[in-house]
Amino acid sequence: MDLYNYTYDLVRQIPWGYVSTYGAVANALGDVRASRSVGRMMNQNPDADTMPCFKIVHSDGRIGGFGLGIDDKKRRLQEENIQVEDERIKHFEQVYFDDFKTEYPLKKLRDEQLRLRSKILLKDTFDTIETVAGFDIAYPENDWDVCCGACVVYDYQTGQKIEDQVIYQKTFFPYIPTYLSYREAPFIENLLAKLSTKPTVLLIDGNGVLHPYHYGIACYVGMRLDMPTIGVAKSKLCGTLDERTRQIYVDGHPLGYAFACSPRIKKPMYISPGHKISVDTAVTITKNLSKTKHPEPLKQAHNLATRSLKGI
Repeated sequence: MDLYNYTYDLVRQIPWGYVSTYGAVANALGDVRASRSVGRMMNQNPDADTMPCFKIVHSDGRIGGFGLGIDDKKRRLQEENIQVEDERIKHFEQVYFDDFKTEYPLKKLRDEQLRLRSKILLKDTFDTIETVAGFDIAYPENDWDVCCGACVVYDYQTGQKIEDQVIYQKTFFPYIPTYLSYREAPFIENLLAKLSTKPTVLLIDGNGVLHPYHYGIACYVGMRLDMPTIGVAKSKLCGTLDERTRQIYVDGHPLGYAFACSPRIKKPMYISPGHKISVDTAVTITKNLSKTKHPEPLKQAHNLATRSLKGI
């Protein structure tokens, strides 16, 4: 779905002479944790005349930032008889609006995660591992503009790169914590369709079951594509780390692993299965492909995506 335009349409509902807040718009989307993303979307608004992002302020009445400058935001507010005093909305409670007509799209997506997580299969569904593909997405400063996705496929036995692919497309979903699946999965699906060979396992830059709702991007992609997937994340979103074994436990179950291929690496990778693969096999594959901080397919996909984006 196009969450950018859905958000902009919400802001267009704010009546003349009223303001709303980042949190109120996020709640209308269905999850207050989208508040920061709302702020970024307001900053990236392509036309302040047709989408009145100047009406979005902080929950305490502070007017906040504006891409065209604070003075321009004040001018626009005052043109609607909204008074500003000491960088705050005067009589804020009287001009506050949060009665949005909405279908709460983020809530629907969260319900989808909760519904599908019971169908995740944490067992190996293959006899041999022939190839492993790593995926990465590079974003421009205005991340609603054209982005670059890259995929690099390695022969698991020889460690040699055998194929890579690059695509350019827009994203219609901003970064919102715990909703990365809906932002990056379209890139991964389109990249996979371009490959000449079907990989045995997919390495995804993000979490698998080590996710607050046990349904990270590696789970989502694995279930959509019906393929074994591994999540390799830079941050631990949930679980308790056993410092001795390096296993990560969630509700008493070992669902992931913190791995660094060298004692000099201070921040480990957090490995967890996504779908159709066991925890132990996910860890083994990632370890075997890691000569440096990140497994080689992910590292090379990141480098390729970054270089290709700069070359646009």
